[in-house]
Amino acid sequence: MTLTDFARRVTDSGTCTVTGSGAAGPDAGAAPGAPVPAPSSVAGADAAVSRAVGREADGLAVASFVLGLVGLLVFNVLFGPTAIVMALLALARRTRRRGRALLGLALGVADLVVLAVLVTGNGAIAWDFGG
Repeated sequence: MTLTDFARRVTDSGTCTVTGSGAAGPDAGAAPGAPVPAPSSVAGADAAVSRAVGREADGLAVASFVLGLVGLLVFNVLFGPTAIVMALLALARRTRRRGRALLGLALGVADLVVLAVLVTGNGAIAWDFGG
């Protein structure tokens, strides 16, 4: 078996089959023809999972920022706590957009402060600029 056949076989099935007498290595005692997991496929799967988690955490950071910003104008009773939770989740998952997650957290808290001011001023959870 040539090296290209071996690489093709490993990438197609995710496992490689040990054949012949040249099967020396860490699994030299394994039965000939027994499937052996390919180390490159396991490492590739871990890298793909970490990229997916990183992308998800970045998305949470951006979403918390946007919800916090929009919550200053409308639905602050809903968007404020949601922005806070999403920012904390993004920070816990070690997002690369840490600044945006912190801004989302600050804006979520600001949403709740605006809500508290409106409730104490108007006595209701509503915007009322008319006299």
